[in-house]
Amino acid sequence: MKRRPNILLIHTEHHRGDCLGIENHPVLLTPNMDTVARSGVRFSRFYSACPSCIAARRSILTGQSPQTHGLVGYREGIEWDGIPTLPGLLREQNYQTVHVGRSMHQYPPRKGYGFEWMEIKEDYGEWLRERSPRHGPDDWRAAGIMNNDWTARPWHLDEDLHTTNWAVDRALSFLRRRDPSRPFFLSLGFSAAHPPFQPPAFYMERYLRTGVPERLMGDWARPPETGAAGDDRPVHDYVSASAVDMSGEALLSMRAAYYGMLNHVDDQIRRVINPNTGLRHNDDTIVIFTSDHGEMLGDHYRFRKSLAYEPSARIPFLISAPPEFGLTRGSVVETAATHADILPTVLDMLGLPIPETVEGLSLYGLMRGESPPTWRECLHIEHAPNHHALTDGREKYIWWPADGREQFFDLTDDPGELRDLALQDDARIAPWRDRLIERLRDRPEGFVRDGKLVAGRPYEAEIPS
Repeated sequence: MKRRPNILLIHTEHHRGDCLGIENHPVLLTPNMDTVARSGVRFSRFYSACPSCIAARRSILTGQSPQTHGLVGYREGIEWDGIPTLPGLLREQNYQTVHVGRSMHQYPPRKGYGFEWMEIKEDYGEWLRERSPRHGPDDWRAAGIMNNDWTARPWHLDEDLHTTNWAVDRALSFLRRRDPSRPFFLSLGFSAAHPPFQPPAFYMERYLRTGVPERLMGDWARPPETGAAGDDRPVHDYVSASAVDMSGEALLSMRAAYYGMLNHVDDQIRRVINPNTGLRHNDDTIVIFTSDHGEMLGDHYRFRKSLAYEPSARIPFLISAPPEFGLTRGSVVETAATHADILPTVLDMLGLPIPETVEGLSLYGLMRGESPPTWRECLHIEHAPNHHALTDGREKYIWWPADGREQFFDLTDDPGELRDLALQDDARIAPWRDRLIERLRDRPEGFVRDGKLVAGRPYEAEIPS
């Protein structure tokens, strides 16, 4: 290859794996995301190993699992050093490394961790004030819908002032002004579909008109007033509660706004990837599309993220590349994969050495239709203080360390996790329990004693050193 390819990493927020047109979603339109999948490869069993933003994005940057980099829950304000990062490694190879839009949740916010230039959401407020002097930097929340609310309404400002449009504007500005003598690594982050749920009016009206799918409801699920599984916390703020019983107008509006936000992102991506004025990605650019975690959307009486259930933990992962990389176009890989695999995959595609600090596995062979000589037995998904889980994409075992409850789902026959088999077939579940015991045996929290799982142990967002 005469010249190394450009790399465009697009990442959304709260994006469920089933929320793609190419996943046969009944109403959601995502033709541009689908184009990346059709011209490349889609991973149908891609999981967030810690389904919240900070831990997941650290795994993207470092190629390490949450269990290795140590952040296994939500905790802000943690600075880290000494681990090679994807942008840092590419920068060493003369890549121009730039991030625009929703940040990778680094701390401090301006610390690049390998990015030589960033325009992040903190810049959006100042841009909003400059673009329209009547608006303050926080006016994007002036409609009264906050960062974790399930309430929804159309965007109250002009559409070109939306955070999604702003992120694409900044990406296009970089592409116009970039150094043409160097390949680029551009990380383009979207806040959508993280609340506040307020897409431009056109997109919300579209899904109010089409209707939305009914919520999933497992035989194990209980309304929040009777104790929804895994949530024993008192509800101090109903509008942002993690356990909700939604129906009627509330459910319709929330889901319509959520789908509208993703549809809006998809249309804006077209400004970046198109054969006329945008990137000719089939010629010289690797395009990767993913998210940090999913969104429960009222399924099983749950809202927001952090859980091991499919709506929260399974996310999109799509990748396309120029023909010389030999990807099997339009293929679907069902092997379970995760964020830590992104860094080694990119380095493998570029023929670069993978640092010893990297724990993830390269997906490059799978993308070319090859069977890897070895692969992980299963993925470990956890989020303090809620759960530990294991899955191979076909079955899933969940253990709730607060009280020791177990759940087990056959994802092949029951992808919606409607039937909990934990009390029906212990012989089938026992090997999964043993695998989790082995993985947790040396954890300092004391989850294992005398070869058995121990409930009620302290479980914090950082693994104790």
